[in-house]
Amino acid sequence: MDYPKLVATVPSAKYPELVDALIDAILVTKNDDRMPPNLANTILHEWQLDTLETDEGLIALLEASVLLEPEKTLAAAEALQLVEVAEAIRPLIPPKPPQPS
Repeated sequence: MDYPKLVATVPSAKYPELVDALIDAILVTKNDDRMPPNLANTILHEWQLDTLETDEGLIALLEASVLLEPEKTLAAAEALQLVEVAEAIRPLIPPKPPQPS
């Protein structure tokens, strides 16, 4: 997935809300074993520099959130009406098996 291209579709006014939603998804995940160490280091570095709300910070957060919690990432994108981001994430979510009647 081309995360820089996706982030470019996000209006800068929505960065703070999206960053908050992605951080929330990342912090509560039980899938932390999916996080590549270099991506975790990038996020920590951006956090230390207080640059999570920049293009670079949002790219790292979006990538991590999609890897760890694609459903929550999709929900955040839809809540913020980020259509292009939602459309890119939706195919990554496996369909749920049908419920027995």
